[in-house]
Amino acid sequence: MEFPKFLLGDNTDYPTAIFVIHTDYPRFIINLENDEVEWLEDFSSEDEKELEVEAENLIEQATAFYDREVSRYEE
Repeated sequence: MEFPKFLLGDNTDYPTAIFVIHTDYPRFIINLENDEVEWLEDFSSEDEKELEVEAENLIEQATAFYDREVSRYEE
């Protein structure tokens, strides 16, 4: 099964949270309410150096995805 690159997540236990799930490597969940990121991968020290560069870009993409989805809902 193929998944979209980003998914929105919701949970009634966290009523103010806005979760965006990144399904490609490196997989992560970001809570846009507080910008907390949970990585779903184990990284080597070499990977961590590359991740530092890529993480900011991926988080910007996640935020842009959410903004796009919300704007489509409001139309």
